[in-house]
Amino acid sequence: METGEDERTFNGHSDSVTAVALTPDGKWVISASNDNTLKLWNLETGEDERTFNGHSDSVTAVALTPDGKRVISASDDRTLKLWNLETGEDERTFNGHSDSVTAVALTPDGKRVISASLDNTLKLWNLETGQHERTFNGHSNSVRAVALTPNGKRVISASNDRTLKLWNLETGEDERTFNGHSDWVRAVALTLDGKRVISASNDNTLKLWNLETGQHERTFNGHSDRVTAVALTLDGKQVISASNDNTLKLWNLETGEDERTFNGHSRVVTAVALTPDGKRVISASNDRTLKLWNLETGEDERTFNGHSDSVTAVALTPDGKRVISASDDRTLKLWNLETGEDERTFNGHSDSVTAVALTPDGKRVISASDDRTLKLWNLETGEDERTFNGHSDSVTAVALTPDGKRVISASLDNTLKLWNLKTRQHERTFNGHSDWVRAVALTPDDKRVISASDDRTLKLWNLETGEDERTFNGHSDSVTAVALTPDGKRVISASLDNTLKLWNLETGEEIATFTGEAPFSCCAVAPDGVAIVAGDSSGRVHFLRLENV
Repeated sequence: METGEDERTFNGHSDSVTAVALTPDGKWVISASNDNTLKLWNLETGEDERTFNGHSDSVTAVALTPDGKRVISASDDRTLKLWNLETGEDERTFNGHSDSVTAVALTPDGKRVISASLDNTLKLWNLETGQHERTFNGHSNSVRAVALTPNGKRVISASNDRTLKLWNLETGEDERTFNGHSDWVRAVALTLDGKRVISASNDNTLKLWNLETGQHERTFNGHSDRVTAVALTLDGKQVISASNDNTLKLWNLETGEDERTFNGHSRVVTAVALTPDGKRVISASNDRTLKLWNLETGEDERTFNGHSDSVTAVALTPDGKRVISASDDRTLKLWNLETGEDERTFNGHSDSVTAVALTPDGKRVISASDDRTLKLWNLETGEDERTFNGHSDSVTAVALTPDGKRVISASLDNTLKLWNLKTRQHERTFNGHSDWVRAVALTPDDKRVISASDDRTLKLWNLETGEDERTFNGHSDSVTAVALTPDGKRVISASLDNTLKLWNLETGEEIATFTGEAPFSCCAVAPDGVAIVAGDSSGRVHFLRLENV
């Protein structure tokens, strides 16, 4: 038995990764997480290209449309969502299940989707209209997984009732039940010819079944804990399994032999997906990482491991060759994106590092921390060139002026501070807020800064004089985010009072208010200055347009 090693680890989710799916061209991978998001990764560079926010609970499963342009997600929030992969837009939400949605599968024509749920049912949806076409009743416990036959006419489901069922997609008929596992069945995969199905179970085994006769042909023994996911190699001769024993295994489908074990994850492996060329496999784990494995050689190309606690922030160097990460382990790390090498660890903070920002020349990095300080680091030497002391509570955000000469920090001590990076002096403190400062944004001319606060206001400050030029009153709860239109004439604020507000920056006039159904946590303005996107705490993403303003 050989041991595989990991080629690359994708770090970015703030909680367990639950599922992964590859685009048809093999260039991108989509991951789902208990942090309520999906992420789109560049498979070659490891870059986190896009985050899909909208679900209000853990994302449990993902499936790509055949054209590779959209992705379906399932969630513990009882919904499915259809996303545009290029724009990140939440195109449609499917409501109907009365409990967590655990799995999704698309029909081969890409027109319908089947979902499985802890409400003991499967549901068939029309992808374009969002219409619920059929509910499949028959399991006596939660349904954990689904798989479609190649002709798209039947679906196999796996359940906590220890069985698999074969359903007729058009009639909803329960054609066959597969009995044999002694514990929950967690995952299923069909052989390429559609004649057999492999099931994974909490009884630590996989089983191979004949779909037409219902006969149990083989049991795969070897994992020391429950088996959570399965995937077949492209030639249909091998199967890969993921397990709570922290490993993946490669099995010979005909002999049942355990051909290779992939060790590397430090916690439960939750999902697996093969690259289109069939040469590599992606695994997702509760250790908050994804890993890319070479299926044949086990070659170790690249691994980004090193932090001993959650990663809180990342920033790329201007040349795109290196990345800086910040962590609750009180350190920053500099990684070589090409080699995966941990080139340098920056030690010095005595508490979690909350934010990082690179100088425009890419030679230095500024970090913010719960230890109430900012630090300026030399990226090449790792030297702590300067510690900026002055805040009396956690530093929550940093923003650099475009010339790279000054930095603005926001803090839970209710203030903002302006620091000169060249002279290393504290130039100014902006006093005026009566509660925590949550966010900052610079005007396009870099002469003023807008701050958002838990005191329910925004403030416009003159960067040179420190003058509080204007206070924007109107929100009835904490202001969580700010965004400026590209022309610098208007500002959008998001608040826990369930509203977004549009303000005239010069007059302080409240131009418009949009009221949602939940507190808003973020907002952004498109480069055209017309489109606005905002996210709320219920998982909704709102797309708005400024009209006649």
